[in-house]
Amino acid sequence: MKTVLATAYAVNPYKGSEDGMGWNLIYQIARYQKVIAITRRNNKQNIDQYMSEKIDVVYDNISFVYFDLPAWLMFWKRGSKGAMLYYYLWQRFLPRFIKQQGLDFDVTHNLNFHNDWTPSFLWKLKKPFVWGPIGHHPSIPKAYQIHFQTKARLKEILSWIVKSYFWRMSSDFKKTKKHASHIIMMNSTVKATLNLKADLLSLIPSVACEDNGFKLRDHGNKFRIITVGRLVHLKGFDITILSFAKFVESLSLSDRQKCELVIVGDGPLFKKYHKLVEELKLHDVVVFKKWMDRKSLMQYYHSSSLFFFPSHEGAGMVVAEALSFGLPVICFDNCGPGEFINQNCGTKVAYTNYDDSILQFSKALDKYFVSPLVISRQSLNARKQYENYFRWDLRGEQFRKIYSNLN
Repeated sequence: MKTVLATAYAVNPYKGSEDGMGWNLIYQIARYQKVIAITRRNNKQNIDQYMSEKIDVVYDNISFVYFDLPAWLMFWKRGSKGAMLYYYLWQRFLPRFIKQQGLDFDVTHNLNFHNDWTPSFLWKLKKPFVWGPIGHHPSIPKAYQIHFQTKARLKEILSWIVKSYFWRMSSDFKKTKKHASHIIMMNSTVKATLNLKADLLSLIPSVACEDNGFKLRDHGNKFRIITVGRLVHLKGFDITILSFAKFVESLSLSDRQKCELVIVGDGPLFKKYHKLVEELKLHDVVVFKKWMDRKSLMQYYHSSSLFFFPSHEGAGMVVAEALSFGLPVICFDNCGPGEFINQNCGTKVAYTNYDDSILQFSKALDKYFVSPLVISRQSLNARKQYENYFRWDLRGEQFRKIYSNLN
């Protein structure tokens, strides 16, 4: 049994997204290896509480070590603002901190954040170094930015300037690539973007979820579509609403009353999307639910027919979650959700232009509405897709194989 020194900036077993992934990946490594997990001190309370509430022998393999930058390097950070700069500096100071602690380990593994442009410095510890899962988040096509606010467009441009700098100019980033013993990609576009050698790579989605139970559902006369996420431009909720509007406008009144779009989430565009629903006169068939407890969310998944997620991102934890409930997924044919959805478990729409995509998504919704058997068949395949790719215990087995092959 090897000892893996794993660094995870964000770890919280009570949360999803980056924080939840940090916890679950550490836990999966610990199923087969000893783990020294280094994270920030603000994660300690939740970690301690969770481990005291849910006793597990796997915890015997985990030792948490907490590290933060000195106060004089933290005065400018306010919540999530400045998080990426702080993360970069946190990574840079880590090797010195680790050496000062006198920790003994066989392998280093940089777990999160899951992007393909932030360098790691664990290679300085001169042990086999695993990097990832890292993912490529492509630029949102300009044709789909037509409703973006000026601030959002500028943010997208600035983001790509920063990424391009690291890819092309950063010596730290080049050294990270050069010294990585193994790189885990969360989507296939990482290889071409970073010009990586195939023999150093594994394709393993960063997202996964626990088994929430599955059974085929009879929804009777209710056709409920659910979508979940932070209400920001990246997630494409404007396309969700407009596609749903085009779908229901062709229905009879009785059929319209059978349909419901449930939008679960909150964010800076909540008021904008709420206004759009009012303008389209969809208030009787569109329901907004701000963030809710997990038990309530699970009930919505159980009672839904489809998961609609036209996001432009390179991942999507909620897609894995939807598949675990056997929900067919409608998404873009991209390197994010589209990479793990096929015609057997959902529907993918190609990037063309804004209006055409709305038309194609509305046609997909209509296809499912008139064909309950298609939903039932794809529901079984969605569950299989979850079992084949998105169970957390798969990650432990995949990581064990990677570690065993390191020199």
